[in-house]
Amino acid sequence: MHAVVVKDGKDIQASEAVNDDAWLKGDFITTVQKRGAAVIAARKLSSAMSAAKAICDHVRDWVQGTADDDWVSMGVISDGNSYGVPEGLVYSFPVKLSGGKWTIVDGLAVDAFAREKMDVTAKELVEERDAAFAFIAD
Repeated sequence: MHAVVVKDGKDIQASEAVNDDAWLKGDFITTVQKRGAAVIAARKLSSAMSAAKAICDHVRDWVQGTADDDWVSMGVISDGNSYGVPEGLVYSFPVKLSGGKWTIVDGLAVDAFAREKMDVTAKELVEERDAAFAFIAD
């Protein structure tokens, strides 16, 4: 995991701050997957503002760039990536941004758990892409 948080004035790995690997690999993933429905259930309103904020953050990073020592996750074309994701997909990668252009950050460690999740996501995206192409070909 590459997320860093500040705890007691020091940068530490988010996984170290949480200190519950089972939760991070279980309930946390389920919670994130269902966050849109949870927002709607809790607020009785659309989760559109959450999506709008994410879009604003995304565009800000794209336009203003990232700090030299920082990167963000962004859905970009997978062509030429070093993470083994099939080409021709829009996939979330770690990227640095400068001058309105993105560059995939290479070389981040990917453990077996993350690799499995990445492969499942890539497989789903390939299936969705292929289904969409089949649909428009008819």
